[in-house]
Amino acid sequence: MKDLNLSHNFIPLTPAELKKKGISQPDFVYVSGDAYVDHPSFACAIICRTLEDAGYSIAIISQPNWKDTEDFKKFSRPRLAFLVGAGNIDSMVNHYTAAKKRRSEDLYSPGGKAGMRPDRATIVYCNRIREAFPKVPIIIGGIEASLRRFSHYDYWDDAVRHSILIDSGANILSFGMGERSMLEIASALNSGMDISDIDSIPGTCVAKSDISGMKDYVLIPSHNEVSSDKHAYAKAFMMQQREQDAIRGKVLVQNQGKMYLIQNPPAKPLTEAELDRVYELPYTRLPHPSYKEPIPALSEVKFSLTSCRGCFGGCSFCALTMHQGRFISSRSHGSLLNEAVLLTKLPDFKGYIHDIGGPTANFRQPACDKQKKSGLCAEKQCLGYFACKNLKVDHSDYVSLLKKLRQVPGVKKVFIRSGIRYDYVMYDKNDTFLRELILHHVSGQLKVAPEHISDRVLELMNKPASSLYDRFLKRYSDMNAKLNMKQYVIPYLMSSHPGSDIHAAIELALYLKRTKQHVEQVQDFYPTPGTLSTTMYYTGLDPRSMKPVYVPKSMDEKAMQRALLQFYDKRNYPIIRNALKKAGRDDLIGFDKNCLVPPPVTGNKNADHRRNKGDFEPQKRAKQKKGSQNSRRK
Repeated sequence: MKDLNLSHNFIPLTPAELKKKGISQPDFVYVSGDAYVDHPSFACAIICRTLEDAGYSIAIISQPNWKDTEDFKKFSRPRLAFLVGAGNIDSMVNHYTAAKKRRSEDLYSPGGKAGMRPDRATIVYCNRIREAFPKVPIIIGGIEASLRRFSHYDYWDDAVRHSILIDSGANILSFGMGERSMLEIASALNSGMDISDIDSIPGTCVAKSDISGMKDYVLIPSHNEVSSDKHAYAKAFMMQQREQDAIRGKVLVQNQGKMYLIQNPPAKPLTEAELDRVYELPYTRLPHPSYKEPIPALSEVKFSLTSCRGCFGGCSFCALTMHQGRFISSRSHGSLLNEAVLLTKLPDFKGYIHDIGGPTANFRQPACDKQKKSGLCAEKQCLGYFACKNLKVDHSDYVSLLKKLRQVPGVKKVFIRSGIRYDYVMYDKNDTFLRELILHHVSGQLKVAPEHISDRVLELMNKPASSLYDRFLKRYSDMNAKLNMKQYVIPYLMSSHPGSDIHAAIELALYLKRTKQHVEQVQDFYPTPGTLSTTMYYTGLDPRSMKPVYVPKSMDEKAMQRALLQFYDKRNYPIIRNALKKAGRDDLIGFDKNCLVPPPVTGNKNADHRRNKGDFEPQKRAKQKKGSQNSRRK
């Protein structure tokens, strides 16, 4: 196993750095919407280090000025191709909130400064490259390209856009995690193949004007169909999702007008040895030294370890199914222990590993043995409102890994922050993992994501029934009591998801009041490209059944649903009263213990006095004196 170290240099970010390496013309130039952070949590670093490890030279143009072509020319024409990625987050999601308001910061830019990349960065960067070098090959990839590879609903345009491959004018789109497909593309280009002939690599999309010679493919509804017929859009999405498997997936073709988009089957997930190698490449684990301000996103991952890829959780609102996929691939214990030792040698390491996980921390192996040979089921989900009967529930490998990491000299504590699937925990009849989690890997609060409490909404979200969450809370509480500990659960909740009407939001608010849970943050549903929930949002249909789905779309209703989840905040009282009246639930306005908000100010001193009793106050801090609490109740 290769030793991890910090002695290697950065990938060149300037012509002077490229010259210092003795390179006059790089094989590839990677244009990135993010600041260059040489850490394996950043897509640009992983792809560049992977190509470098294979013997290719590469330079990076990070957050170029897109108003003209000058920045794109600084390394001149690469020998093989330009690589383009918008960054770790879709550029539109990076720029705008769910309410379509411009964000004030960009965590992937120096100092968190906003405005360092354009809207639709992949398309804009490709346009500038084409102006500077009309015939140079361009390969696009990353999350933005991956999730926009088919005709897709765009929340910000409120319309269906063409494939990003068509709009950008690039030659090849690499979807998914990209290491395997990029190495195959590089090898083909390096052998002298013309970019137009590289059209069958797994994990890539290309555009062709003629498909008459093609065989064994699935034709999905065209761009014209999906942009004018919502039933066709829903049908196309399900066809796309069914074929996202490296073993049984078929080639997909979608007419885009003058061109056809051709998606080859996904690339095979990396093996354990291949994944180890990717994370053992010589990352400096630092921002490029040219930056005078820190890159905020690095602080979240600097002392974290990625142990796995993929997620079989199947949440409707998550794009992982169309990007990383549902198959779990994991790193070896030895590789992770080596990286943990490396972290302890960093000058600012304080003894705390912040996370050991991935998309879902407690997934370390495929959902069932069948997936390794036959691929993922086209029609069935492993987890969701119901769990598959073939689901293999086993935390033993993860428990073993965590124990080893806790014993690394210099490590004081190992946290788990990337998300625990509580349903997977509940399906495990062995309490060992839950016990270890509470004893060693939680700091007072465990964050889990029930998302909602209405079963009709949960079924659309493909999340487990609310009764399972209640049983988890009891099991978690009982284990804490058994261990003589006091750890609490902090729920992540989502408002305005398709299927959630005002009555579902009220149901959730009443549940929170009854169980005395106070939610500090609420996430509005965000219709990002490539998800089942976004398809519901756009079409008003559940594409799995083609049944109609209620979709909250007005900003007023979204504000009402969000406010209801924070019913205890006095600033929300007016909007909550309005929501309750609209729903015909005036009975929840008053001073009764079951009410959500008091009535409006009347000028009646007695009523106003009652308003200041404890029922409608935010939860008091635990450190407040018991005597003062009693005095408020008198």
